[in-house]
Amino acid sequence: MIKVTNLKKRFGDLVVLNGIDFEVKDGEVLSIIGPSGSGKSTLIRCLNFLERPEAGVIEIGGVRVDAEKCTNKEIRQLRLQTAMVFQNYNLFKNKTALQNVTESLIVVKKMPKKQAEELGMELLRQVGLEDKRDNYPATLSGGQQQRVSIARALALRPHAILLDEPTSSLDPELVSEVLQTIKKIAEMDTTMIIVTHEMDFARDVSDHVIFMADGNIVEQGPPAELLDNPRKERTKQFLRTFHANRKR
Repeated sequence: MIKVTNLKKRFGDLVVLNGIDFEVKDGEVLSIIGPSGSGKSTLIRCLNFLERPEAGVIEIGGVRVDAEKCTNKEIRQLRLQTAMVFQNYNLFKNKTALQNVTESLIVVKKMPKKQAEELGMELLRQVGLEDKRDNYPATLSGGQQQRVSIARALALRPHAILLDEPTSSLDPELVSEVLQTIKKIAEMDTTMIIVTHEMDFARDVSDHVIFMADGNIVEQGPPAELLDNPRKERTKQFLRTFHANRKR
């Protein structure tokens, strides 16, 4: 489903991704954890060329792109394989919840409006927001806006959904509703890559977890193994700090 080989990215002299390799099988959920500045968000943004890597090969859903010698057409094809859920929702403020979900179906997929609205309503039902179909983003809570964003991502039936810290902009009491929505989608065998600071969620929903630091994958493995019995000292240090901060 997804294979990343020797992915490299730098900003000036700062090496942000230092030769990243990993695979995600069809229907799996991969969570990426690590301290701020470790390269997690840059990695997920490189997968659909929101950030352009200097080197590396990305393969998603049968589309293969070599960062050093790819065409704009190849990048467009790669982008069609995934849908992105951002930290700050990125909804159209002048469109209703339903219109936000159906926009890509009508514009990108050229789907008839009536058919798009039927599918849009089904997706809003999946995220528990069918009663908010006519609401504009400004009238929705942060958690509701993020759930609309997830429904919009599902609308295109992508090979994989990329979620970049989907709860980081939310008040604590709204986090659980979004995490429950993501968990429900994961149970439908949706392939997902999630950058998250929510360790319990990563343990609960993931098939595989990657720990990153300083632009490198330090350690990766099943969630119970990596989160409960990490092998690398850097991983142990990060988890100790995380648990200490949570107790405060």
